[in-house]
Amino acid sequence: MTDSAHITPELEQRLRTIFEGRDRTHMQPTIDAFLDVLAEHPDNAYVLYDVGGSYDTAGEEETALGYYERAMAAGLSGDTLRRCLLQYGSTLRNLARYDDSLAALDRALELYPQSESVRMWHALSLHAAGRSDAAVAALMELAVDEIRTEDLLRYEAAVRGNAEYLWGLDASPTSSAQS
Repeated sequence: MTDSAHITPELEQRLRTIFEGRDRTHMQPTIDAFLDVLAEHPDNAYVLYDVGGSYDTAGEEETALGYYERAMAAGLSGDTLRRCLLQYGSTLRNLARYDDSLAALDRALELYPQSESVRMWHALSLHAAGRSDAAVAALMELAVDEIRTEDLLRYEAAVRGNAEYLWGLDASPTSSAQS
């Protein structure tokens, strides 16, 4: 792990404190606080990610993208990489960059196939990209995998069969990247 991809417990706590103190309706103080930390830890992957996230929450998606990209290039890993890929993919979707969004979320699915949040955002991006059959299929699979009630389990084979059918209707080259 490179120094830029290292986070000490002290730095992690400092970032968490800033994050937990944010006001989603007034993000500039949070952005400023993260930028102060970035000035002390230039190019630290985890700090870059949090700076990106604060800009994203503030609605400054274009600025956020650059920080997310720098964070990933600096060696972001683990659950923070999962969150970054999800947020990056979501931001690309918000900017109508659907192919890029799906590529980021396909990567996240490959690395974190059991992540419910990645699977959900992947389905949302499929829908935004006009791939509604695939989006419904992905959500059906997510539901049958995660809602383990007697009522739904009774129909598990049918749900999976219908999801498979819907995936088959999706002619996109990335349709094989199902969750």
